[in-house]
Amino acid sequence: MRLRHWPTGAVLAALALGLTACGSSSDGSSGEPAAVITASQEAGTVVDTPFPKPDLILTDTAGKKYDLVKETKGKPTLIYFGYTHCPDVCPTTMSDIAIAKSKLSASDRAKLQVVFITTDPARDSPKRLGEWLDAQDKSFIGLTGDFTTIQAGARSVGIDVEKPVKEKDGSITSTHGAQVLAYSPKDDMAHVLYMSGTTSDQFLKDLPTIIKGKTP
Repeated sequence: MRLRHWPTGAVLAALALGLTACGSSSDGSSGEPAAVITASQEAGTVVDTPFPKPDLILTDTAGKKYDLVKETKGKPTLIYFGYTHCPDVCPTTMSDIAIAKSKLSASDRAKLQVVFITTDPARDSPKRLGEWLDAQDKSFIGLTGDFTTIQAGARSVGIDVEKPVKEKDGSITSTHGAQVLAYSPKDDMAHVLYMSGTTSDQFLKDLPTIIKGKTP
């Protein structure tokens, strides 16, 4: 996969525009996506100036506090902001990552950390997150917490997250950036961003390089 190099400021501006608005019914079943806007059709983007992880202390699927920066220090890490009631983009993205991860060597699988941070904490309890992620990959880390804290953490890395809105028909619309941030184990900085629509094969091609602390 050929990756584009963008200045960090331009990437963050693009991320803020790359939002996915998804609707779901009041009972939690999935509905049709309200809108999908993708900042780029390229799967991955290399940033000229890498940026740090969001400084977040949230709650994991076991109900324990999880310090994102501390727990993933020195580990190749993928971070994605989304929610479990998402009808398409979120489950597809996590599924593609899970498929790619399953095809890695055993040593690489053990090293890679995949973190899913909910943008809908009111409905995504630790138990709900755990059950949803276990269906993808039992090693995936799910985090929930206060919405304002999560929103600020997402925006610190250029991903816009809006508070879920209950529509007149009872459905819920949640708007969030749909990018995957890839962090190097060497400096704990994001060097590559993957846009919505990245396939499992594209992730698989890049992951061994990222796990080694190199840029694809």
